[in-house]
Amino acid sequence: MVLSETDNYKKMAAESAVNTYIEDGMTVGLGTGSTAAYAIKRLGERVSEEELALTCVSTSEQSTALGKSCGLKVVPFEDVGRIDVTIDGADEINLLLQLIKGLGGALLREKIIAAATDFEVIIADRSKFVDELGFTVPLPVEVLRFGHEHTGLALKKLGCSPKLRMNGNDVFVTDGGNYIYDCKFEGIEKPYFLESGINNIPGVIENGLFLNLASVALIADGNGVETFKVP
Repeated sequence: MVLSETDNYKKMAAESAVNTYIEDGMTVGLGTGSTAAYAIKRLGERVSEEELALTCVSTSEQSTALGKSCGLKVVPFEDVGRIDVTIDGADEINLLLQLIKGLGGALLREKIIAAATDFEVIIADRSKFVDELGFTVPLPVEVLRFGHEHTGLALKKLGCSPKLRMNGNDVFVTDGGNYIYDCKFEGIEKPYFLESGINNIPGVIENGLFLNLASVALIADGNGVETFKVP
């Protein structure tokens, strides 16, 4: 199968992360999304080739299934303590390694696992690298089903255009059984302020701003893979 240019960059970043940061005996967090899938596949290859003893936890049911199909030992999150390394993608990332995540619908589990991780590695192609968050993608916000219409109205008051995520003719439901509003902002100048405002709305479970969680980012393009760290 011939990969597109973008998919090739995703694969480059993913494989570089797995080759650089994964060691025998680690507990590893499996991210969700098309870029993270390349990392999961490379993890499976290394386990097979090098007989690595890895214990994995997953940010989604989709990644759990993929990990097991690649020969990885994937256990429930409650069965592990701290996670050594998590490798995950991002929908947007800036120079401060602040992220928007969750277009795949796994932001709640992704953030819980990121918070329990000692070293969070973000992998992406160059198109995900931005000067300011919120211009190219909406900010996902996971909400309770109960009263979600009122939650959406409260989100709108923060200056965005919230749209309930759909799956065909049905409302999209997360692995946790909740809904997601995709909130379109014209840039997010003060992400910490916005995060606080969103989290104070009754009915909000989690938002897709990932701040102070990434340890390093591997960004790939036609020039190879570049490593970014928090300034």
